[in-house]
Amino acid sequence: MPTATFTIGQFKSRLPEALSLVEKGGSVIVTYGRNKRPVAVLAPPPRSAKRKLGHLAGKVRVAIASDWELSDSTFLGE
Repeated sequence: MPTATFTIGQFKSRLPEALSLVEKGGSVIVTYGRNKRPVAVLAPPPRSAKRKLGHLAGKVRVAIASDWELSDSTFLGE
């Protein structure tokens, strides 16, 4: 994955280029001052793995009777 380094001024003027790089999976380091000290890193969000529902996923079935009712007052705890 490509990484680019920009000073704050470069980052401000080349923001579309920086975002395009991040969109492609790269990262951008933003530096500040004479020593070009890194102050920020712009990177794509981590990919989230699909989570299983739990140990009983696919093993439990819930069915609600078609004539089951819940009044508004019961629902609201009145």
